[in-house]
Formats: sequence, C-alpha cells, structure tokens
Amino acid sequence: MAPGRKIRTTAAWIVAVLIIMIAVLVIVFLTFDWNRARPWVDDKVSQAIGRQFQITGDLKVGWQRPPGETGWRRWVPWPRFSAEKITVANPDWTKQKYFATLDEIDFQVEILPLLAHDIVIPSINLVNPSIDLERLKDNRNNWTFKFKQSTGPSTWNLQLHDIALDKGNIAYADEITKADMQVVVNTLGQVIPIGDVMKQQEAASQKSSAQMVGKSGAAKLNQQVGEAAASEAAAASAASAASAAAAVNASAPNPASVPANTSIATKEGPKPSVQSYGIGWSAKGKYNSVEVSGDGKVGSVLALQDAMRPFPVQADVRIGDTHIAFVGTVTDPAHLAALDLRLWLQGVSLEHLYPIVGVTLPATPPYSTEGRLVGQFRADGNVFKYENFTGRVGGSDLNGSLTFTGSKPRPQLSGELVSNLLQFSDLAPIIGADSNASKAKRGDTAKQPSSKALPTEEFKTDRWKTIDADVKFTGRKIIKDPALPITDLHAHVVMTDGVLSFEPLAFGVAGGTLSSDIHLDGSKEPLQGRFSTSARHLKLKELLPTVKTMQSALGEVNGDAALSATGNSPAALAGTMNGEVKTLITEGTVSRLYMEAAGLNVANAVYEKLFGKHDVKINCAAADFVATNGVLESRVFALDTDDAVINMDGTVNLKTEEMDLNIHPHTKGFRVFSLRSPLYVKGTFKDPHVGVSAGALAVRGAAAVGLGLLNPFAALIPLIAPSNNKPLPCTQMLADMRAAPSAPPPGQKEKGKGAPAYMEPGVANPAAASSGSGKGGAARPATPTPASAAFYRGS
Repeated sequence: MAPGRKIRTTAAWIVAVLIIMIAVLVIVFLTFDWNRARPWVDDKVSQAIGRQFQITGDLKVGWQRPPGETGWRRWVPWPRFSAEKITVANPDWTKQKYFATLDEIDFQVEILPLLAHDIVIPSINLVNPSIDLERLKDNRNNWTFKFKQSTGPSTWNLQLHDIALDKGNIAYADEITKADMQVVVNTLGQVIPIGDVMKQQEAASQKSSAQMVGKSGAAKLNQQVGEAAASEAAAASAASAASAAAAVNASAPNPASVPANTSIATKEGPKPSVQSYGIGWSAKGKYNSVEVSGDGKVGSVLALQDAMRPFPVQADVRIGDTHIAFVGTVTDPAHLAALDLRLWLQGVSLEHLYPIVGVTLPATPPYSTEGRLVGQFRADGNVFKYENFTGRVGGSDLNGSLTFTGSKPRPQLSGELVSNLLQFSDLAPIIGADSNASKAKRGDTAKQPSSKALPTEEFKTDRWKTIDADVKFTGRKIIKDPALPITDLHAHVVMTDGVLSFEPLAFGVAGGTLSSDIHLDGSKEPLQGRFSTSARHLKLKELLPTVKTMQSALGEVNGDAALSATGNSPAALAGTMNGEVKTLITEGTVSRLYMEAAGLNVANAVYEKLFGKHDVKINCAAADFVATNGVLESRVFALDTDDAVINMDGTVNLKTEEMDLNIHPHTKGFRVFSLRSPLYVKGTFKDPHVGVSAGALAVRGAAAVGLGLLNPFAALIPLIAPSNNKPLPCTQMLADMRAAPSAPPPGQKEKGKGAPAYMEPGVANPAAASSGSGKGGAARPATPTPASAAFYRGS
C-alpha cells in the first residue's frame, strides 16, 4: 500500500473513532442517570463551603442550542444543568435548620470560553429560593462561610450575567438590632425606567406628606420645593454661563458643552447611563422592636457587572410612625463606593429617627422633608450629606443642609438650618413644654402634671454621647401670640462628648435681644447645667405690645443672670438653681394709666377726671435676686418715679413653683384714694393669689405667662409694683447693679453677699424702712466689669 494512501486510511480511522467516541459520550451524557453523581457533587460542594450541601431532587444535564448566537457558533450547543430540592445547612446554634433552600436551579454554560478557563453563565434561574439570616448578641452570624482555602490561585474565572428569581424569600433575625424581618424578592414582569419610578414616588410621598403635616402644609412644602428648584436652576445656569465665558476667554473647550451631572436626585431627570429596574422586593417585620413594612426595586444583576455604572435603587418604607422613601443610584454596589438619592422623610417627630439611623435629633411636631442625599463610603469614616433640603415641621418651614461624618471616637452632625416663618409653638416639644396630647402623639409616655408650669419631661442624656454636633439654626421671623414680644431666633447648637451647649440661644425681644449661653453636661448624673443670660435694650412699650397704655413708654429694660443647677428636666434644673439675677430699667417714661392699672391707685378713674392724662417719668428701677437651691429671694426690687416709690421682698420657689412676695407701693405727694398698704402675691405659678387687687394681678399675670415662655426669670418683670414714699438713691443703686452676676459650680450654693452699697449705714434706705428686712452684711464694692459697665451705660 502506498504511504499516502496508508496515511489517509489511518486518518479516516482516527476521525471515525473520534466520531464514535463523541457519539458514545453524547449518548452516555444524554442517557446517564446523573442522580448517581449527587453524592459526589454534595461532598465536593460541602467541602468547599464548610457547610452540608445536599441535592435531594433530580440532577439533570442536557444540551441546547445557544440563544442569540450567529454563524458557526450557533452550531456549538451549550450544556444545561438543572437540580431540584437543594439545601444548605445552618450552624448548629441557629433557630432554623437550613441557611438556604431552593426548589430548583437551572443554568447554561457557554462551551467555547471554557477553552480559555472562563466559566460564562448567561443566566441562572432560581425557583422559590429561601435564605435564613441570623445573628446573635455575641456577633456570631450564619452568613459567614469558612470556604476551603486553595493552595494556589485559581486558573478559572467565573462570569455570571443575570439572575431570574421566582418568589425568593429572605428571613433576617438579629439580636443586636432587635430585627425580625421577612423579605420577598421577585423578578419584575418588565423593566421599568427610573424616570417612571421617580414620578410614582413623588406622588406617593406627596400623599404621605399631606397625612403627616396636613394638606395645607403639604401644599406649602410643594411650593417651597418648586421655589428651591427654580433658585437652584437659576444658580446653575449662572454658574454654567460664567464657566462658559471663562472657558471661551481662555480658548479652552466650553464646559457647558459637556453633559451636566444630571443626578437622579434632582428634578432635571436621571443620567442616561442608569439602568432600568429589574427586581422588586417587599418587606415586613420589626427593626429595633418597631414595626416595619415597605417595598422597593433595584436594578438587575446584570447591572452589577459594571462597577462604574450607577446601579438603580428605590425604597418606600415605614418604620413605626416614620416614613422613609428614596429613588436614586449606588455606584459600585458590591463595595458601596457612593450613593446619590432623592430622599423623602416624614414622621411624627424627628426624635424618632434615632433608633433608625442612630442620629440624635430633638423632639418636634410632625414633619415632612424632601432633599438630596449623597454619600461617600470611606475607610476613615463614611460621609453623608442631606443637601439643600426643604421641609415643614409643624406649622414652620425648614430649609438647609446637614452633613453626617462617621468619624472616631464619635460620628459628627454639622450644618445650617433656616426657618423663614417659624411657629413659636413648634419649639415647645424640644424642652417637653408641649401638651400631654402632643406628647402622646409623639410617643412620649411621660405626662406633664396639671399642677406644674415648668416642663417635667426628662432629657434623653443617654443619647448625647453617641454623636457630636455643630449645627446653626436661624428663625428669621417668628409667628406667635400677639402678646409675646419676640421676633426672631438664632441658635448655635454644639454637642461634644455628652455636653450640650447653646452658644448662644438668642431671641429678638421687644426691639432688643435676650441671649443665653447654656451648657448642659449630660455625662454627669444628674445632669449639670450652667446658664448665662443677658437682656439688652428691651423696649418697655414693646414688652407688652397688646397693652395700649404702654405704647407711649420710652424706657429700656436690661439685665443679666448667672445660674447653675443640676437635674434631668427643665423643672428639676429650675428647682436646684443657684446664682444671681439682675435687671434694671434706664430712664424713660411710662403711661400714668398703666401705672394706675398696675396698682398705684385703686381710683384711677377718679384720678383721671381730677388730673387728666400725662406720662410718669421713671427715675430708675432695679431688681436683684439671689437663687439658692431653686429659691429666688429679692435682695433689691425697687422702682422710683416722679409719683411713687415701689419696693418688693419675698421669695419665689422654683422647685415647688410657689410665690411669697410682698409689694410695698408708696406715693409721693397728694393722691386721691392712694394705696398705702402692702400687696401680696402668693400661691403657685398656675394658681397665683394677689391681695387687694385681683384685676391688677390679671394684667401682670398675663404678661408673666408670656415672658415666662422665654425665660422663667423674665416672668418677674411684669410683677413690678410701687413701694416707697421717699426718693430712691438711684445713683448708688444703678452703680451697684452694674456688677455682673455670678453663679457657683453646679450643685453648690451661692455664697452669701453683703448688702448693696446704697443700703450701708448713712445712706437713705426707704426700701428697708418700709419692708423691715435690711439683709445686713458687709458692704459690696460697686465696681462693674468692663462688659457690664459698657452695657449699663447704654452701649
């Protein structure tokens, strides 16, 4: 036989043998009972994952022509694997037997990539997958697997393009977060563009907002959002124009021609590169022992393959009485590189966000906010910014930006907030001064006793050490009762390692300012507080804006207070206060009719007929109280006018809220039916009793209630009533009052101080003569501090 023919014959036999072998393999492959391989598969997978893996149903292998392939590749079939009734065991300490169960799994594998050691799986179909996630208090969890360690790097690469789910179930039980959740995951019947989801969520959040802050509040919020969007668009347009002009001038490419970063969190619309939603989910259960329910959508698994491509997410969740909704994207979701969301928040009180996000916020009325949340996940601390949000809190608007930084040793919250129209009543829940009905609505079980005027609700100091804060708040215009002489508010809130400070807490009051520096040390038990308050240039006629007879008054009220206290509520702090309170009125005039109504003369109508109407000149007025364990005692309370001299002595007990004051009015010169016997003020803040003239008390009591909302000590101002029949030593009195008040450390009593300089022997002292209580002791030097001296000169 010729060599060439022999070679051809040999080659033919080889081909024939190969064909026969392939045919046999195909026949064996197709006819082999793959269930016989289940023990081998179970053993190999169990060893790899460190848990018992088992297939109890059929294991099948078949061949199918590849979908979507063209040319010669379509003739290369792909193997299709399927398995039924799969289980993965849990550790022995879990409540559930299995970590995962699956009714069926099937998938195809591309043949040709195997030659390059690439395992390419176009899609996996999962039927009724169920996963159990558990964590104990000692931080053991069942989702951490002990995979078998390879002796060297694998030469095989796995590429999974997509997952199709048919009613997946996830159970999550966590003893640390007190969570017990059930989640259902399913493939959406059709892909949904992110823009459609945004519109749906906007409508749903508007309805929720109306339920929380009312239809009127929701309408105002929508108007705020529209105005903010218009302002942002105008600013962006101006910035783009400026950038474009600068680029043209620099002969550089125009930045305006580059597509803008139209984030999903803005009104302009989503980025073109954002994938559509492919998977839906719903959840119910408890988190931190609070009822949770909600649903949402995420992108398909295919979208996870590109780490640089934004992955779409959406959620609408209710946690207790808090509603949280967002639509947006996550960059590189496998590693949580960044997020960009449009976020809606609604709830009964901002305080209720603490168990959800771990951020300490004050108690508030019902609220609704809308804004953009952007975040960066960093090794040195995650950073989240709630940018340019708008909202309604009770009847007030709220706007601004907040930044949360996950720093060590504590995270920090910083930012600036502004309210253009602030309802004064919306501030009451912050210190527990709202009604019992309001407390019950925001979930507070502590009730304000009906006999108490000062708030008894305790501060939640255990939360103060979980976060540091540096937040500025401005209330540009305060909407309040016409009788309250306040106009605006500015507060700088600083919290560091459990110490809450207001530096300052400043109100615009009666044309002047009432400013306080407050430091509450919540790291101590009980809480220790230090208070420094100053009243500057409060106009007499504006202190009582609804009293017509005061509108011709020209004088100013100024004062200072230095106090310290211990206690875990406003009432407890007031009941332990130590320090001094000083107030004086500079020269001015006040309506004679007001003086008559205040109790100078019970026959004011007869007086008016005899002498007509004219103003009374104030020569001087001063009040000097010392606080000892919550008891305010008047060292000096005197007012000198052209017509009368008034002084007062006695005590105000802030712990029991009882008053025991004696007012001594004395006229100068001839008066018809002049009142020379002392008046008294007794009873409690809520049920006061005044001798001689109950009508005069009603006028002063109403003013006291109004001022008491600002500062409990300011409530003493309207109690001024006349007293002496000789002129007061105004020069000495005002000089003595210039000395700044002082306070001992929290928990210590104020040391006894001597009598004022003008009460020394040889100085006219009609107040002591009339009251019979000289409060003796060494004379106190009347040397003012530079700051207080400048102030009392009227600067």
